Parts: sequence; structure tokens; C-alpha cells
Amino acid sequence: MAISHELLEILRCPKCKSRVELKLDASGLKCVNPECALVYPVRDEIPVMLIEEATVETSEPAES
Repeated sequence: MAISHELLEILRCPKCKSRVELKLDASGLKCVNPECALVYPVRDEIPVMLIEEATVETSEPAES
């Protein structure tokens, strides 16, 4: 069972309060704020929304 759309609508980045989106590989929830860019891990289909557990994701290369 994946993270529900309803839960994604509710969850916000604890650091900057922006929306989060599920990464394509479903390994984490990424903050949509480019200045923040934290990725919160998903373990056993449960989002770990702790700033201490988050990693910073570098910007992805532009798609052609």
C-alpha cells in the first residue's frame, strides 16, 4: 500500500511548511521549495517527517 493522495495533501515540510511530493522511486518525500529541498525518508510506507532524518537533494538535471 502506497502513501495515499489524501495524506500527501495534508503533509508539509516541518522546516519551511511547503508542500511535499513523493519521489519517483517512492523512497522519500521531497519538499517543493527549491531553497529548502529536503527529502524525508519513507520507511515501511511511513513518512519520517523529522528534520534530523532528512537529507538535502541537489537539483536534478534539466530534462530535454
